[in-house]
Amino acid sequence: MPLVRKDVAAKHAAMRAGMFPFLRGTFYRWAERWRSVVGAASRGPRVFSVGDLHVDNFGTWRDVEGRLIWGVNDFDEAWSLPYTNDLIRLATSALVAVDARELEVAPKHGVAVILRGYRAALAHHGRAFVFAERHNAMREMAVHRLHDPQAYWKKLDALPSAHPPASVAAALERALPERGLEKRFVHRLAGIGSLGRQRFLVLAEWRGGRVAREAKALRPSACALIEAAPAAKIEQATVLRRRVWTTSRAGVRCPDPYVSFSGSWLIRRLAPDCSRIPLDLLPRKRDAERLLHAMGWEAANVHLGSARGSAAVLEQDLRRRPKRWLYEAAMRMADDVVKDWTEWVDRG
Repeated sequence: MPLVRKDVAAKHAAMRAGMFPFLRGTFYRWAERWRSVVGAASRGPRVFSVGDLHVDNFGTWRDVEGRLIWGVNDFDEAWSLPYTNDLIRLATSALVAVDARELEVAPKHGVAVILRGYRAALAHHGRAFVFAERHNAMREMAVHRLHDPQAYWKKLDALPSAHPPASVAAALERALPERGLEKRFVHRLAGIGSLGRQRFLVLAEWRGGRVAREAKALRPSACALIEAAPAAKIEQATVLRRRVWTTSRAGVRCPDPYVSFSGSWLIRRLAPDCSRIPLDLLPRKRDAERLLHAMGWEAANVHLGSARGSAAVLEQDLRRRPKRWLYEAAMRMADDVVKDWTEWVDRG
C-alpha cells in the first residue's frame, strides 16, 4: 500500500518518546513474539479478537437511535486469536500506562480489575455501554472530552488540503448526509499504529452545522503475516471487521451505523462525539478502577460475538488457569516491550 513517509517519520518520533507509544505502534512485534514470551497463557479457545487491544483503543459513537455509545473503536488488527491475546495485551498496556503515569492504579490490582470486568461480562452475557441510561461516572469521563466542539472543528479546519483518489473521494461524498454540498478534502494524521497509511477527510457544512467523514486505508492484520494465512487479503480483513462494526451475533454491542467499507477503505463519521478518547484527555479525577473494569467488560462484549466464543466455554477455560496468570503474563510482556524499546532507541 502507498505510505505517507512524513507520517511514518512522525510515528517513529512518537515511538521513541516512550514505551506506551512504542507498544501501540508495534503490534506486528507483539503478534510475532507474544506466544513465545507468555507460553501456556497464550493457549485458549479462539474467538474473534481485537488483536491490538490497549487502554487507548476506546472511544464513543452514536448508534442508530442517536444514543452515545462507548467501547472499542479500532479493529485494524482484528483476527481470530485465543481470547487471552486481548486480555494480556490490554493488561500489558495498563502496566505500561501506569509506568508512564497515564493511569493511577496499583499494577497488580489494575490487572485483577480488568479480569474481573471480563468475567462479570461473561456472567451477564455482555451488555453494551449505552450512556443514555447507565454508567453515569463513565459518561462524565467521556463527556469531558466532548465539551468543546469549536476546538474540534478548528483543528480539522487547520488540516492541509489533499487530493484523494477519485474512488475514495466518491465514497466519501456518498457518505455525506446530502449530495452536492460545498466541501474540502484534507489529509489527517492520527493514531500511532496506523500512522503512515493514507487517511483522507471530507469536511462540509450541512444545514447549519459541520459534518466530516473519514476514509482510512485498510490492510490485513499483522497476524495474517505471522500465521502465513493463504487468504491474507484486504477483502478478508474487511469481512472480519464487518462482524464487529456492523453486526453482533450475540446482540451485545451497539454498532456504529456510519461505518462502511469501499474496497480497501474504511469509511466512518467523525465528530466531537464520535472519536477515540485518549487517556491524557480524560479528567484527572477519573476513576481508573472503573475504567479498567469497563475495558475488561468490553473485551468480553467483542468475544461474545464470536460463534465459538460462548460465555460458558470461556468461563470454563478461565477457571482452569492459575490465580495470577494474567498479571504474570502481562508482566512478562511488559518486560519484553521495555527490552525491545530500549534496544530500538539505542540503535537510533
